[in-house]
Amino acid sequence: MIDLDSFIGEVYGYDKEGAGYGYTRQHGYHPIIATRSDTGEVLHIRWRKGKANTQRGAERFVDELLARARRAGHTSPIVLRADSGFESHKLMHALDRQGVEFSIGVKQSKTFRALIEQIPEQDWVPVLDYPEDGEAQIAETRFGDWRLIVRRTRLIGAQAELWPDWRHHCFLTNRTVPVLIADIDHRDHACIELVIRDLKDQALAHFPSGKFSANSAWTVIAALAHNIARPSTLIGLPTTPVQTAAARRRHLLTIPGRLTRTSRRWTLRLPARWPWQTDFTTALDAIRALPARA
Repeated sequence: MIDLDSFIGEVYGYDKEGAGYGYTRQHGYHPIIATRSDTGEVLHIRWRKGKANTQRGAERFVDELLARARRAGHTSPIVLRADSGFESHKLMHALDRQGVEFSIGVKQSKTFRALIEQIPEQDWVPVLDYPEDGEAQIAETRFGDWRLIVRRTRLIGAQAELWPDWRHHCFLTNRTVPVLIADIDHRDHACIELVIRDLKDQALAHFPSGKFSANSAWTVIAALAHNIARPSTLIGLPTTPVQTAAARRRHLLTIPGRLTRTSRRWTLRLPARWPWQTDFTTALDAIRALPARA
């Protein structure tokens, strides 16, 4: 399961080559990124100018992404998820040709509104795990060769007057899974925002150079550093919630200790009352127990 998205990396101070104002009206760059949903690792990232459209270079980016996944030895099915910013029939046809399943959001255009209005009322299936102060239902129809899955929501009860009408959210997919599973999987696409948050909390909090190519290299290195740090808790602390980048630095990397050498042997001395000593030693033991690569 691969998630595709883009984000704005804001810049401040002196002028930086390629920085500009995009759809958010923030001054910065507009990179595109793909992540692996279960581990949060960055699979591919590309630096773009700040004024670049969301879909700019998306088809070539996906081609490079899929080729990289295949070169790494992945032979199982691939599902690519994206929001409505990547709504492109050209991209969807390209994924179809390569045998890749997709789940891509679509905007509320005149065509899609007409299709939604044609869905019979008895086809709407209620979502049982929705909060009590609201109501959600799901239905599907066809758009060419693809399924158009629609989720509609509204408020009920005391606050119904604030949001009394149905609001529709829809996406196109070529998957054959049941409609409820397809909807849940598509909404899980939001997990990519956690990766973007972590990147911005680390090296992508700023861009050191005024040169576009240097900042592009900085971004790739930031993604590699993120991928190296992420398994430290996925492997070392598999039963605990996934840590943010800030928590990982504080609990595992920023160690308030000192190295001493006695009898030609190095020893790491840690504070006896350090609150995260158990997490550190547990993660260290788990990583050290990994079998050596032949």
